[in-house]
Amino acid sequence: MPVHNPGRRLMHAVPLRFVQKKVQGFGHRSINANLSLTSMIDFLVVTVVFLLMTFSASGETPVQKGVNLPKAENTLDMIDAPLVAVAGSQVLVDGAPAGNTRAIEESGPPPRMQRIDELYNMLKGKRETWKQARPGKEFPGVVVLQIDQEVPAVVVKSVFQTAAFAGYPNVSFMVNMIPKTDH
Repeated sequence: MPVHNPGRRLMHAVPLRFVQKKVQGFGHRSINANLSLTSMIDFLVVTVVFLLMTFSASGETPVQKGVNLPKAENTLDMIDAPLVAVAGSQVLVDGAPAGNTRAIEESGPPPRMQRIDELYNMLKGKRETWKQARPGKEFPGVVVLQIDQEVPAVVVKSVFQTAAFAGYPNVSFMVNMIPKTDH
């Protein structure tokens, strides 16, 4: 029995060209790539669990910077309505500037309630837009106030009254919910 030099011998007898190229080491990468299904399934499960834990059906509204909301035990879910925020002395409607409260704060001792004209015009415009988009339906007249707990009461009253004059008599206040206690 002859003695051969050591080396690769497997598949050398197959008369196909592509097999010979693979055996000699000149072939290209395989077209089929191996995927690790275990790690993909793990990633998918972690992603689904994360999304389910962070999902909120009530919808969350971002709080304006510089607004520290008051806390309350009895709360309702957020509703779809124009959002009037008072941050410092600035008044915002759905994030757009709608006047300021300096005139009210500087109206002399004691400060007096005043209508905020820019806020009034923006809310009135939103009411007209709503009525044009939904002809024949009754306007709900709901507005949500997002007001810092340090804002003076006269400013809150002025914003409340301006909203009511603009056709929004149903006013809700945005608050931070605290757990209910048994008394």
